[in-house]
Amino acid sequence: MKQAMIIINPSSGKEEALQYVSSVEGILRDKGYMVMVKETEKELDATHFCIHACEECYDLVVSIGGDGTLHETINGLMNQGHRPKLGIVPLGTVNDFARALQIPLNPEEAIRTLTSSRVKVVDIGRLNDRLFANVVAAGSLAESLSSVTSDDKSRFGSFAYIKEGIKELINHSAHPLVIHHDGQVWEGESPLFLAALTNSVGGFEQLAPDAAVDDGLIHCFIIKDLNIFKTLTVSLSLLLGNLKENKDVIYFTAKKISVSSSESVRTNVDGEEGPPLPIELRILPRHIEVIVPEKE
Repeated sequence: MKQAMIIINPSSGKEEALQYVSSVEGILRDKGYMVMVKETEKELDATHFCIHACEECYDLVVSIGGDGTLHETINGLMNQGHRPKLGIVPLGTVNDFARALQIPLNPEEAIRTLTSSRVKVVDIGRLNDRLFANVVAAGSLAESLSSVTSDDKSRFGSFAYIKEGIKELINHSAHPLVIHHDGQVWEGESPLFLAALTNSVGGFEQLAPDAAVDDGLIHCFIIKDLNIFKTLTVSLSLLLGNLKENKDVIYFTAKKISVSSSESVRTNVDGEEGPPLPIELRILPRHIEVIVPEKE
């Protein structure tokens, strides 16, 4: 019999996550799965649960929660000989990975997607010794984004990041960065370096409009050191989806990248606080299978 594991963060979605478990269980059992439910209680629980699912050769793992739960779950797939298919029921405030895959953000509709026979094979990124699904940011702005509160994300959604970002950029805080990518190098002052796998970053679905989940590329943006006026124009470019066309932004694609600094600089990974520089990034092309909606 096929085996499925449901990994659920009971505190996600304004603590509404548990009410969806029985619906997911019912759908999976109707599809012939034997179902195991695992609730997270502390950091890295989702990763450990997913590692167990890989080791026991489960056929499917379903993540019910926000981007943090999904990030931990995906990290359980690292270096595994067997990787189950992934199902996603997004309950967070941003849900970038689900947006990029056109998985409904409404939980009931996302649960119905689990009946789909369509699977998308997608890229995953590797940062040092961990995986990421959406974005890595480095610089003073990345540090400020990590401080966005859950309340602000719930109240303002994606604009919570814009609000915090503009406040940081106006303070004109930049760091010296050295960025090596596919045999080239950039060196200069920057408040923010972004490396995106998908078109949706921080809930803005057009930050990297050319990015596809299976194009084998990391889409990168270096924001140059800005004054207040240029900060506003870059923010407008972000909202309009033409950030890479802005003259104060350097855009490139790469498969392998390293970022370092002579100063202490932290990162933000998939919306969570990440490790300090230096970091190394690389693409793992077509690395995991995700259940996505049937084509209309």
